[in-house]
Amino acid sequence: MTKPSRTQPGYRNTFWWRIYDETAQAADLAFGWDKLPRPLGLLVLVGLRNILRQRNLHDTSGLPSAVPPKVPEPGPETLTTRTPDGAYNDLGQPAMGMAGTRFGRNVPLKYGYAEPPDRIMTPSPREVSRELLTRHEFIPATTLNLLAAAWIQFMVKDWFSHGAGDPGHYFEIPLADGDPWPQKPLQVLKTLPDPTRASDRAGPQTFLNTETPWWDASQLYGGGSTNQDQLPRRSGVDGKLLIGADNRLVLPDNPALSPAFVPGWWLGLNMMSTVFILEHNAIADALKAAYPQWADEDLYQRARLITAALIAKIHTVEWTPAIIAHPTTVTGMNANWWGVAGQRVRQVFGRLGSSEVISGIPGSETNHYGVPYSLTEEFSIVYRMHPLIADDYTFRSVADDQVIGEYTFPEIAGPHAQEVAGRMDLGDAIYSFGVAHPGALVLNNFPRFLQQFQRPDNDRLMDLAATDILRSRELGVPRYNQFRRLLHVKPARSFEDLTTDPAQLAALRRLYPDVESVDTIVGMLAEKRPAGFGFSDTAFRIFILMASRRLNSDRYFTEDFTPEIYTQTGMDWVQQTSMTDVLLRHYPQLRPALRGVANAFQPWRRVDGSVSSP
Repeated sequence: MTKPSRTQPGYRNTFWWRIYDETAQAADLAFGWDKLPRPLGLLVLVGLRNILRQRNLHDTSGLPSAVPPKVPEPGPETLTTRTPDGAYNDLGQPAMGMAGTRFGRNVPLKYGYAEPPDRIMTPSPREVSRELLTRHEFIPATTLNLLAAAWIQFMVKDWFSHGAGDPGHYFEIPLADGDPWPQKPLQVLKTLPDPTRASDRAGPQTFLNTETPWWDASQLYGGGSTNQDQLPRRSGVDGKLLIGADNRLVLPDNPALSPAFVPGWWLGLNMMSTVFILEHNAIADALKAAYPQWADEDLYQRARLITAALIAKIHTVEWTPAIIAHPTTVTGMNANWWGVAGQRVRQVFGRLGSSEVISGIPGSETNHYGVPYSLTEEFSIVYRMHPLIADDYTFRSVADDQVIGEYTFPEIAGPHAQEVAGRMDLGDAIYSFGVAHPGALVLNNFPRFLQQFQRPDNDRLMDLAATDILRSRELGVPRYNQFRRLLHVKPARSFEDLTTDPAQLAALRRLYPDVESVDTIVGMLAEKRPAGFGFSDTAFRIFILMASRRLNSDRYFTEDFTPEIYTQTGMDWVQQTSMTDVLLRHYPQLRPALRGVANAFQPWRRVDGSVSSP
């Protein structure tokens, strides 16, 4: 039943690889990978990723544990299907990647401590929120559409969660004179401590990921300890998921089971959940046609595998190239999936050997790079992308582009999302997101409604901007300059290295005694970024390490990415389907708006012939 885990300590640590990596790092520090011609830039990124794989994967699972993960008993199905709790993805280490196991680290464990009480409130997260993050006017990300914002939150719901918090234990953030916060004091619920470390508080802090960190579409299918029963999932017929008779999302009436009452739910998540439930059901229909003798369970499990792989592919070759649209990274992300031989060669000839470089990661050998797979605390921080959310939403008819409704964010969030979705055709809502822009990931562009956010499950207000700052300090993510050093990047020498905006410079000097004190989130939002990039080069370092790792470590994207596991119908569906195909399959009325659109996450042309405007 078990097999050795595929780990390779000393990854690419030969003499010649060391020379290569050192040369790549020297070129990056001297010129910047993004300033080099594309072939050279790609070669540099390979070296940088080698270094990150060698030095920036740190295991927390081996720290003392009073309560080891409880692994369920295996059965024949664990060889070929994703388990609800993430167990047995690695057959030799069945607890790896289970819901309720620890976040790892991208920095050495000695740096992974929460900031002490005399530093964690310095400067005040609330003051950082008010002065450096508050949106005074909407700054659009003009190379993206709002589907890109909905998509990444849909992904985050799949990948990680720290849980609902530590009941009754709060940080109290001091408020300056004149602060208009209506509920004094401003409280932020502390993150639930790692209960498996109850008998050992001497080592680095650890926290549990309550979701499965695998790319297994658990936001649709359940499996994480926080969302197992939040959606009515199985129909029990032909492998399908439940969907309303009018192809609208069905939510439980019980608020305790409904995602609409979980903070973070909004129309964007409602929309993405609906689209991929419909896609799952279309896949189940295709499997039923190909294999009419299959039972509901067989159809469901194959359709789940195929849907999860399709989501991973869309993220890799469409969403990511849209948000980091530098020519070098667009080529690199396509190579992650297809290899340098390219999509056409892969689809015509199949894999050309086992190398991920030549033929891409899917179907290559599983590799954990010597460290058991997990997502990391640093990963969770760089994906705090709240500025993507707009404050105001205009909905238009895909038939003629006429305005059919205008809402603020609170009016399409929480339980209101389902209400708004019931008032309009979802094709119109998708079209409206396709022709609108999200916010840019820059300073002073945090959604104003999220700075005084009313939780749907209680009456406590939250300043999510202040919470983001406080979380990075609580979770032990080093501050910006130290973070960059640990990622082998030059630190900022002064505030002027971050921004030349006079108001922002004044706020930085007012809040921080020196550039070494700047919070990681603030630095990432402030820093100059490569051409075409929607987020910072600092975040990109975590991204190039972890984006491929999510595929490399998962046997369903590596050694088990085969027709025997997925079926040939499933393999063809994954490899031949784009996000545009998904949307048009279920909302064919979008065809005029998607005409000529190369990437569904980039701005669509309005059906009246005009171009999307901020």
